[in-house]
Amino acid sequence: MPTEIVTTDDLREFKLELLKEIKQMLAAHHGQPFKKWLKSYEVRKLLGISPGTLQNLRINGTLPFTKVGGVIFYDSEDISKMMKENLVKNRFEFRRGR
Repeated sequence: MPTEIVTTDDLREFKLELLKEIKQMLAAHHGQPFKKWLKSYEVRKLLGISPGTLQNLRINGTLPFTKVGGVIFYDSEDISKMMKENLVKNRFEFRRGR
């Protein structure tokens, strides 16, 4: 097995490539660590809602879920989709100086 010498320049280049990839991953997830499946307590904390409100979102079909055993999981993409679909834009334009 041949021996390969790693120089400090090689290490510096590796570090820069690694940092670039990490920055790209963080930018893709808006600085938040990505988690595909969330449990109920995580969704409640994320959205700032009560257990009853989360249950209503499940019952009325607003937020799809998967149940495995006794644990309910929510797809993070479904949560983002729900938030975008329920976006309310301000219908009034406020003018300053009046």
